[in-house]
Amino acid sequence: MTAMTDGDHARLDRAIASGSIPTMLAVLVEYTGDHRWLSARFRPTRSRGMDENASGGLPEDVQDEIRAAFADAVRDWWRTGRPRRRDLGDDEVGTILSFTTGESVPPDVASMMAEIVTGPQPVPTAPVVTTDLRAIVIGAGVAGMLISVALDRLGIDHVILEKNEEVGGSWWENRYPGAGVDTPSHLYSISGFDHDWSTFFGKRDEVEGYLQAYADAHDIRRRVRFGTEVTRAAFDEAAQVWRVTAVDERGEPVDLDAPILISAVGLLNRPKVPDLPGIDDFGGRVFHSARWPEDLDAPDSLRDRSVGIIGAGASAMQIGPAIVDRVGSLTVFQRSPQWIAPNADYFRPVSEDVHWLMDSVPGYRAWYRAHLSWIFNDKVHPSLQVDPEWPEDRLSINETNHGHRGFYERYLRDQLGDRTDLIEASLPDYPPFGKRMLLDNGWYAMLREPHVELVTRGVRSFTADGVVDTDGVEHPLDVAVLATGFHSTRMLYPMEIVGRSGRSTREVWGDDDARAYLGITVPDFPNLFVLTGPNTALGHGGSFITILECQVRYIVDALHRMQTEGIAVLECRSEVCDRYNAEVDARHARMVWTHPAMQNWYRNDDGRVVAVLPWRITDYWSMTHQVDLDDFDVEPPRASAEPAGAAGHRTAS
Repeated sequence: MTAMTDGDHARLDRAIASGSIPTMLAVLVEYTGDHRWLSARFRPTRSRGMDENASGGLPEDVQDEIRAAFADAVRDWWRTGRPRRRDLGDDEVGTILSFTTGESVPPDVASMMAEIVTGPQPVPTAPVVTTDLRAIVIGAGVAGMLISVALDRLGIDHVILEKNEEVGGSWWENRYPGAGVDTPSHLYSISGFDHDWSTFFGKRDEVEGYLQAYADAHDIRRRVRFGTEVTRAAFDEAAQVWRVTAVDERGEPVDLDAPILISAVGLLNRPKVPDLPGIDDFGGRVFHSARWPEDLDAPDSLRDRSVGIIGAGASAMQIGPAIVDRVGSLTVFQRSPQWIAPNADYFRPVSEDVHWLMDSVPGYRAWYRAHLSWIFNDKVHPSLQVDPEWPEDRLSINETNHGHRGFYERYLRDQLGDRTDLIEASLPDYPPFGKRMLLDNGWYAMLREPHVELVTRGVRSFTADGVVDTDGVEHPLDVAVLATGFHSTRMLYPMEIVGRSGRSTREVWGDDDARAYLGITVPDFPNLFVLTGPNTALGHGGSFITILECQVRYIVDALHRMQTEGIAVLECRSEVCDRYNAEVDARHARMVWTHPAMQNWYRNDDGRVVAVLPWRITDYWSMTHQVDLDDFDVEPPRASAEPAGAAGHRTAS
């Protein structure tokens, strides 16, 4: 038994002053089992918008009472020898979260929240029958690294083919000023791989460093062939393997094969560059935001330059405020305004006191993450459903959504003040959440700067000296940043992936109409698993790492079933995939993203939502919890199939 020192007591007292009241309240109930702390006096208010509500909205004297009791509970835990955390059931976790968030957390969310709070339940194991499974993974971003660690635990030999020179995927590629996540850092984290984030919303360099640290911790790079880009993969039915063709950094062909092919190429990593007349004649610098030149990072590199940002989405909204004080002038070309939410934590540093609580008080980090999960994951999802009786046909879709509109509009007007021109140009005429909600990182303040111009038109063409907008007005520029997004609806682009029948994914899907069961498996493409597949991106909020972890768990379960049941080939049945996608489309038809008042990158040219998930995250978590083999056609190994490790075909180096 270890006693607390005077220094420990002082450190605890100092740290709790910076703690989250709702989180400390949850830990207090867990430690003591005393449900009197769940009485009305201590009930936090619900958070407004996307604020974590660290004070709980409670009077200062009530906050002090909670802090004092929390400190006593931690001291008791220390005095009793730091015992294991108390076992909590789903119902109790749900009850505590419903109280500490100030609103009712649906019972069917409790299981996922309990896993966040207490950790995943151990998975039963079975004897391995098939030992010759091998895999090729395409991409070493977050998805590729997560599946690599999982494959290693299963004992499946694999190689990762990565076109870049380092791990990290989009976080390695996107180096533009202001780049960061719009999900809280402690939510945009890999489960079980903790990090003392310096800010509540991680910025690009720290996120990339975090991912590199994950690669270091799991020795992932030894399995990666960097500078190797996959161009084609075809399923060899007779051999029951995927034959993959790639090109290395020297331009030399690389041929590999393995029974399992896993795509982890991501959704937002192929820049969409508009084909604008005259772009090659432009005398200045022009580049996509994802290809930001390193020499423009220097503090004086844009001094006295006229800079134009073409686009006003997420990337533009991060770049603009980050460079506004470095440029001579800034012109933003906005075809459509965005809804922007306030968030006081966007740049706020995480104090050492908060780090100490997370590292020193068991359960604090987990309850804090669960609290954020509720606010940022599914809380808003019900308000994204179209009310067929709602009288408004353009500005909102239901009563709650209309309330959101009022809240965000008041914030916009408050930030832009007397600039009625900017208010008119910045106020969306479509429902909130019709496009992914953005967080204000200084955008409105930037627009008010005297050297900033907001042009509410797109760009028609380039000239030698600048750009011409769609009204024919020329704007002189020295630098043009194409914040024009990515090929988000062109899944697996530009690779050619050929299935059992000899047809490619492009032939099956067309250019922009991908469909997969759970966004992971595709009929006619046996043993192909897709991470970040169709209808798995998040439009309503939350951490995409959570979605990836759901997909990895599903794939791991499938591969484990193959190992333990002697299965050589799994192929999703067509009727299963068709039924699932019919429900996806039906759900989307009743949601804000198919509203006719706006365009978004979620939809293809025919208006079908291809990119984002229609379900709550907790629904997808349940759907992907384990594989149902009845959804698949199953094949045993064929006598004619190549043995594992055939000469010239082994995937591991």
